[in-house]
Amino acid sequence: MESVIALVIVAVVLFVFVANALKIILPYQKGVIERLGKYQRTLGSGLIIIVPFIEKVRKVDMREQVVDVPPQEVITRDNVAVVMDAIVYYEATDPVKLLYNVADFYSAATKLAQTNLRNIVGEMSLDESLTSRELINTKLREILDNATDRWGVRVVRVEIQRIEPPQDVMDAMHRQMKAERDRRAMVLEADGQREAAIKVAEGQKQAAILKAEGEAAAIQKVADANRYKLTTVATGEAEAVLKVYDAIHEGRPTQDLITIKYLEALTNMADGQATKIFLPIEASGLLGGLGGIAEMLKPPVEGAAKPKKAAAAEESDA
Repeated sequence: MESVIALVIVAVVLFVFVANALKIILPYQKGVIERLGKYQRTLGSGLIIIVPFIEKVRKVDMREQVVDVPPQEVITRDNVAVVMDAIVYYEATDPVKLLYNVADFYSAATKLAQTNLRNIVGEMSLDESLTSRELINTKLREILDNATDRWGVRVVRVEIQRIEPPQDVMDAMHRQMKAERDRRAMVLEADGQREAAIKVAEGQKQAAILKAEGEAAAIQKVADANRYKLTTVATGEAEAVLKVYDAIHEGRPTQDLITIKYLEALTNMADGQATKIFLPIEASGLLGGLGGIAEMLKPPVEGAAKPKKAAAAEESDA
């Protein structure tokens, strides 16, 4: 009976010994081995064997971690209190430094981020802090990365979650934004009206130019047609005059015929409404012509000598 109890005790001791001697380290962890409270070595992932009750394994998570910086009031350079918070992303690079150089990394990183955030924003105005999130993120990350290097941690990035000015400042900013948008709208509307007026004026100018060009072309065509018509009429009249002139010369008119035509022309002139008639000819020539006409119209006397022309005519008829 006593041997059985002894075997059970030995089995229990062996089980406890083996359970404490075998440790499993996950792939995203590092194992720091301490022997009697002193750093011994660092092991990677897998199954490891240690000496129970003498050695101890402290596991360090090597994955990227998040530190949530709580909201705090920050005074800007122009004395405006804004509420800001941030998120810090970090990852462990040296598990030994992370375990032995800082007692509470989370709390230390939070306080460090809050302090440096106040310092950075305190050097900016309100407008700069509202529009320079990326600049704040970069500066804060560089400061935290340099400060946490001795803790075996690398700060990956920092993100500012919110920046909230006081309510009265926000109301003023909204009014300013509305006024600026109204101003831009008025400027755009004025520009549109000006461009429209310019387009209308250019269209009217072009229409007037085209109309003037069309009228000028029409006048030119009418003038060309009239000139052609006048040229044709003048040519026809000239040809008619030449034909009349040729016909007159071919007919060999006598002085008596010319005198009769002249008297007919004087008759037509006297038939008008004019009260005075100028006769631009010599009186002696007119009287001589009239005498010749009278002799021609006088009836022949029996037994009288016939004129030479009449006698010649009779001889030709015989």
